[in-house]
Amino acid sequence: MTSEEIFNGKITEKLNSNPDKAKGINSIYQFEILGDTPETWTIDLTKTTDYVSKGACASPNCTVSIKLEDLSDIVEKKVNPQMAFMTGKLKVKGDMGLALKLGSIL
Repeated sequence: MTSEEIFNGKITEKLNSNPDKAKGINSIYQFEILGDTPETWTIDLTKTTDYVSKGACASPNCTVSIKLEDLSDIVEKKVNPQMAFMTGKLKVKGDMGLALKLGSIL
């Protein structure tokens, strides 16, 4: 799965189908995709639409660093986000409380 498919496909669909969930979290996540072709994506849940964008934001509440394969496994429900964190596949900077809410949007 490509980062485009994950962010503009799966995650966007999930957020658009349940905007109340996004509204309830009301924070900004930045994803640093690690690997041969590093990328940065932002999920801005302070907005009412167009939550996902490619690129960094000025002040994320929570920054997640992860390899694309590991993120793909989480999105496809092959790996639990908490297990990915515990095994070091997912690293978090910022608000850990927000990191725990990630499972509901991934």
